[in-house]
Amino acid sequence: MLSLDLHDQRPLHEQAADALRRAIAEGEVAPGDRLPPARDLAVALQINANTVLRALRQLREEGLLEFRRGRGVTVLRRPDPRAALQQKLRELLAEAARHGYGPDDVAAWIEEEK
Repeated sequence: MLSLDLHDQRPLHEQAADALRRAIAEGEVAPGDRLPPARDLAVALQINANTVLRALRQLREEGLLEFRRGRGVTVLRRPDPRAALQQKLRELLAEAARHGYGPDDVAAWIEEEK
């Protein structure tokens, strides 16, 4: 069941992409399955169809979806959350290094957030 958190401050297209990514990861939609039309997804999520299309394009750029004229949107693969998080971690560590911080500094920040 797709839903968005009304208290989440992130843009709606990011929330929609996360909801779809989660549905794919949890097996609600399998590789090879076609997604419902953007209008139907928009109704289910209670957002604008253009916002859904933006989320779908983001997932296509991530290699999770394929757009085919006349065939709609098809799931290509399940996301690998660990790989995605590791990539974000590498990006965070690189950004921290550009500002003079090391991995220990980042680890301390994470501990502070717990």
